Amino acid sequence: MRRIILFILSVFVSVSLFAQNELLAGADSAYLKEDYRQAISLYERALEEYGPSPTAFYNLGNAYYRTDRIGLAILNYERALKLDPSFKDARTNLDFVNTKITDKPEDDSSFLGNAYESIVQSLSPNAWAWVALAVFVLLLGSIATYIFTRRVIIRKTGFFGAIILIFLLVFFISVAYNSANRLYRHDRAVVMVPTTNLTSAPRSPKSKTEKVVPVHEGTVLRIVDSVATPDDAASHMYYDVKINNTTRAWVKAADVERI
Repeated sequence: MRRIILFILSVFVSVSLFAQNELLAGADSAYLKEDYRQAISLYERALEEYGPSPTAFYNLGNAYYRTDRIGLAILNYERALKLDPSFKDARTNLDFVNTKITDKPEDDSSFLGNAYESIVQSLSPNAWAWVALAVFVLLLGSIATYIFTRRVIIRKTGFFGAIILIFLLVFFISVAYNSANRLYRHDRAVVMVPTTNLTSAPRSPKSKTEKVVPVHEGTVLRIVDSVATPDDAASHMYYDVKINNTTRAWVKAADVERI
């Protein structure tokens, strides 16, 4: 009975993979024929039926860029990189499309902050976990060298090596944790409309003199909080967002989409 169940499951998985590959092959074919609307339809269907895939998100982003929908292109490149931060082609295309954003907000992050971000994004969460494990094994080796070796020079090497490896282990565990945590966070969003306004309160401006800051399609925002506004005709929900480390305001939830 168990063998029969395993056989049925294996057949089901094989059929499912075949159907998925056929669907993606059709999407790739449509893209190569420059039928981008058909490619978009097939990539979205594949993602809906078979679940998230970095490659499918990447190809969908390419198709959206070819149809001049920058916001959706950036959204899908970001989703591809969320699943696989080491996806170099998605990173390259995202950096290129980001140059097309009108009046892109200034990045006020520190040099060290950007360096740490680059390190986190260079490998997948699993890869960073393996790096941390390798450092832990080296740490155990250094401790063993210090305890069981009699030669002074080797013991000193093991002692100071262990101290360095402890700091490296803590650092790589932090990187692995942050990389994995991003898979489950949904606090970033992309502006989907040509232009939306950041306001000082979660409501439509009451007068022309009230300060608003326009942001454009493709801009990535970090969501801090949200509030329902059922009495506001323009939007029934607003997000409290940051566009960098210093600018914080409210934006219509309908104008953005979470990554």
